[in-house]
Amino acid sequence: MQDVVVIGGGIAGLVAARACARLGLGVTIIEAADAVGGPVAGHEIAGLRLDSGAESFAVRGGTVAAFVEELGLTEEIVAPNPAGAWLHLPALKADQGSVSVPLPQAGVLGIPGSPLAEDVRRVIGWGGALRAYLDRLMPVLTIGREHSLGDLVGKRMGRRVLERLVEPVASGVYTTSSRDLEIDVVAPGLNRALTTTGSLSGAVLALRSGAPAGSMVGGLRGGMSRLPAALLADLEHFGAVIETGRAATSLVRIDATADSEQGWAITLAPTDADSVETATDSAPDPADAERTARFVIVATQGRQALRLLAPLGVAHDALSELEWPGPTAVTLATLVLDAPELDAHPRGTGVLVAAEATDVAAKALTHVTAKWSWVAAAAGPGRHVVRLSYGRVGQANPAEGVTDEDLEALALRDASVLLGTSLSAGMVRGFARTEWRDAISPATIGAPERVTSVREALSDTPGLEVTGAWLAGTGLASVIPDALAAAGRIRQASLGL
Repeated sequence: MQDVVVIGGGIAGLVAARACARLGLGVTIIEAADAVGGPVAGHEIAGLRLDSGAESFAVRGGTVAAFVEELGLTEEIVAPNPAGAWLHLPALKADQGSVSVPLPQAGVLGIPGSPLAEDVRRVIGWGGALRAYLDRLMPVLTIGREHSLGDLVGKRMGRRVLERLVEPVASGVYTTSSRDLEIDVVAPGLNRALTTTGSLSGAVLALRSGAPAGSMVGGLRGGMSRLPAALLADLEHFGAVIETGRAATSLVRIDATADSEQGWAITLAPTDADSVETATDSAPDPADAERTARFVIVATQGRQALRLLAPLGVAHDALSELEWPGPTAVTLATLVLDAPELDAHPRGTGVLVAAEATDVAAKALTHVTAKWSWVAAAAGPGRHVVRLSYGRVGQANPAEGVTDEDLEALALRDASVLLGTSLSAGMVRGFARTEWRDAISPATIGAPERVTSVREALSDTPGLEVTGAWLAGTGLASVIPDALAAAGRIRQASLGL
């Protein structure tokens, strides 16, 4: 019987597995895909190694930086171009089409700290700015707390701030409407600051003044995919086994007997990519349909985790009855272009698109070579990388069912509009399509209550831990501490503490 089986080879699973393996526990990682890393992944396009998923991490608390230091990558941490992003919106006058304007700087998730500032007025007009300023004069509800970010913004600052500032940012960051976002998850401290300062704009200024100077995000030179690569190297060093192309289909408790100790049985089935990567010469036979372990850490995406947990007992059955949000589906289209016209970075580091802007199908564009100097250096003069994102919660994904050839053409048209530069098919030197599906948002309304229900349901189940972004929250700054905590509890259990 193995010491620990980790189901899921995303960053949460790799971090938890490494923490267990460093203690001398025997660890096996089961991953359904053909490679580990989950949404922190990379691909090669036109000779450039680029991120195909997450491209940065939040620097808050220094959690990720400290972990990266453990992996020997501190010198590779880089900051993005501070120029910032733009917004693509319908013009304030309905007959004037769409406009692109810089995203105001002094805000939180698009909420302005200074509603009358010139860069805010440029987006919402004088009428919208004066309505937003009324927030300073409105009384604060002191009984209860607001939950919906969008509802709070609409009540305090009005429709223009909500639709032209907050919605594009929320959709770009969380792939869902701001009305569905839990304030205490996406903007911790905002409710408290609102009560203290007496206005939403005052709360935004208070949060920003308490934040450290400098960029709020960082990246790795060479791409964030270096993180799972470094974790794999450590796992190899500590003798862990990684099985890819195999999905866990069931999880059954094994009671202790005179001949065997208490543990878990994990049933496996091959997926489309039936491969096995091992860090030892004594890897399990991939034909085996079952693994047994004293401890299990479930680190899959939310829906897979719930499917494994639901049959374990009455308390776990109740988890499947909670009102979980629907999964999100996002399509990324990456273009490598020979386009010296973009050397001037005409739209900063990228563009966030309002849902009401009907002249483009994308919800966001990242000008990768403008945002990250290491990519620009690797690409060389005149060559540019842009990445477009398609898919909003509650709306049909415009990339669904579209061929790669047609998606490339759509991305090129959208990029031309968003960057204000005519881009032709002859400029394309490389294209890649990436699909990210079936992820449960950890930021929607009710998320804290759902997470608490999961934690409580598992508290009486010895030898089982669950971790991952769907419980911990969006981003590595949330995922890494949660995975380390799960591994810490396994360590204590293994020592009988």
